[in-house]
Amino acid sequence: MKKNANDDFVPKIFYNVFRKCTPDWRLRPHSVDRNDITYIINGSARYTIEGKVHELGPGNILCLTDGVEKEAVTYPKNQMHCFSVNFDTLTGIKCPPPSFPMVSNIGLKKDLIDLFREMTISWSNQEEGYIMRTRALLMLILSRLRDILLYKTGNTTGDYRINKAVNHIVIHYSDNLMVKDLAELVHLDKVYFGHLFKKQTGKTVHRYITQIRVRNAENMLQSGNYKVSEVAEHCGFSDVVHFYNSFRQIRGFPPSKCKPKK
Repeated sequence: MKKNANDDFVPKIFYNVFRKCTPDWRLRPHSVDRNDITYIINGSARYTIEGKVHELGPGNILCLTDGVEKEAVTYPKNQMHCFSVNFDTLTGIKCPPPSFPMVSNIGLKKDLIDLFREMTISWSNQEEGYIMRTRALLMLILSRLRDILLYKTGNTTGDYRINKAVNHIVIHYSDNLMVKDLAELVHLDKVYFGHLFKKQTGKTVHRYITQIRVRNAENMLQSGNYKVSEVAEHCGFSDVVHFYNSFRQIRGFPPSKCKPKK
């Protein structure tokens, strides 16, 4: 499988807090250490980042890295509420590459707020296993921010009917999946279903199914426990030739080049 630059990123959290500012709250000018993320969900504040003033409110997020100069002050009549987390990495990577913009307006994302809240509660309670749990939640947050800030895919909900069809494909990829059957599953016209599916996923139904099958086929081949013919049959391909052609089209090389992982 393709390896990304941030696949080895493992965070080490130093503090994690839900901050409800008092009327006189302020951050004195200082240099940020480690990675620092602040997500404002209520109120407002004036931040100065690297000498530039930003008037920030609900939906703004700051993603700062080691060495960035910042200071801040809230407004007594509109005190800021925010989640804030400071972290480094166990693997020597300063931040999950590529870097996020320092200041962005992403709006109030319920799923993101829920992740921050769950992470903060876990960090505060410090029950058994909380270190692993908070790290996992932070990685989910960073993955979500990557989608929003870098790939501009802010919508995670989508049409529930397409979500249902996608879940069905992922579970039943080895079956003889037909577009008309998937459309009937979610009570949609076949043509409209295909249009809606591509609009949400960016792929045709056939392409999506093939990618899921190839992904699972590659995992099986890398285990070293299956023959190519066995993988083709298990993953829903009509024959070995079809499997070879589909695999090469998706991955850029034939299944025979897929070596077992050591």
